[in-house]
Amino acid sequence: MADMTIFSKIIAKEIPADILYEDEEVLAFKDINPKAPIHVLIIPKKPLKDIGEATAEDAAVLGRCMLVAGKLAKNLGVAESGYRLVTNKGEAAGQTVFHLHFHLLGGRDFSWPPG
Repeated sequence: MADMTIFSKIIAKEIPADILYEDEEVLAFKDINPKAPIHVLIIPKKPLKDIGEATAEDAAVLGRCMLVAGKLAKNLGVAESGYRLVTNKGEAAGQTVFHLHFHLLGGRDFSWPPG
């Protein structure tokens, strides 16, 4: 289980965030340090440290995060032009908040591989 993180505090409404979507299992809000014109963080409310901690029991909430990403991409106008959906696992991959989250990035062109 993940330690108390800034995301846990956002879920608990202890820290404000620009929330774009919320249901019983998932929360999505604007990143405060955006890397693209559209940069939304999509998190399960269940405190998973990272994708490696997820189990078969988490399949539904992980799928829900993906469906929320698609809905937000459409609502934010990037579904047709394209967007990137990323999760980082561990410090070497760039994870800085150890609560599983997905970055929805759009509104600009991206290269591959990412640099």
